[in-house]
Amino acid sequence: MNITFLKTVSDALRASWAADTSNSSEWSEDNPPMGQCAVTACVLQDYLGGDILNVQATNKEGVGVSHYFNVIDGETIDLTKSQFRDGVILSEPVLKSGNYATTREYCLSFPSTNKRYELLASKVAKLI
Repeated sequence: MNITFLKTVSDALRASWAADTSNSSEWSEDNPPMGQCAVTACVLQDYLGGDILNVQATNKEGVGVSHYFNVIDGETIDLTKSQFRDGVILSEPVLKSGNYATTREYCLSFPSTNKRYELLASKVAKLI
């Protein structure tokens, strides 16, 4: 994996996160990765390949949310993990494809996710 290019893409993603690319009504400038995991994983995969995996992130109150991240050349790259506060427990990673061939296809099968992905991808492309 090209570490320099990973940094370039990661910086562009972080600079592009906004409320309109998040799936969370709790998104804020204080927590910019909030709700960005699926679209971020898809855009990162566009540039660096690899796989997208899914975990269940469960907080202290027992509330769980689905969370996506990348594995590239055997390395876990999770650019949005910092959205979670202390005490979050992550399940074992799995491919989550439902009736689709890949986790990516599953994620992008949701119209709102696909729209946010296209917006984020466009913003990132302008910065790279």
